Amino acid sequence: MKQIIFIFMSLLCFSCPSKAQKQAANTNVQSDKKILVVYFSCTGTTEKAADAIAKTVGGKLYRITPATAYTSADLDWHNKNSRSSVEMRTENSRPELGGEVLDLKNYDVVFIGYPIWWDLCPRPVNTFLEKYDFSGKTVIPFATSGGSSITNSVKQLKKLYPKIVWGESRLLNGSVKQVGEWAKQVVN
Repeated sequence: MKQIIFIFMSLLCFSCPSKAQKQAANTNVQSDKKILVVYFSCTGTTEKAADAIAKTVGGKLYRITPATAYTSADLDWHNKNSRSSVEMRTENSRPELGGEVLDLKNYDVVFIGYPIWWDLCPRPVNTFLEKYDFSGKTVIPFATSGGSSITNSVKQLKKLYPKIVWGESRLLNGSVKQVGEWAKQVVN
């Protein structure tokens, strides 16, 4: 009986440290990359997804801030003369940005999030992408939408910015837990 207990205790001692080492190794993979989570959000939906990503992967949050904030009238997609409707109809529209200037040299991975507008990313995101140099970075798009896919917006981003190394994109309309799980997968 003592031998059985001894064998059982020995097995426990040997299996626990290896499990702890595996867990530590998995954590170190994430901490090796410097991550920035950039997002554009007018209603807070995309901001929630960005916050979940940043918390999960230990990234720094940065909000794309237009020089002139969008009002609810600006966002009225039923009105063809609203600010957002006019910007999205005008392919080369690049609204001026406000907010702090970033130094991207400190980051390896940049998540970039936005709501889907007219099946594309909003024009302030284009302004942001054209303002900074993404050389040596992996840029991972994520979006939120009430009914559209992310596919066309990512296709357009890749066409407009072919020099950027694009990572796996995702539409994030799920729970915060699902958002975090996806974020961990794409940075590992």
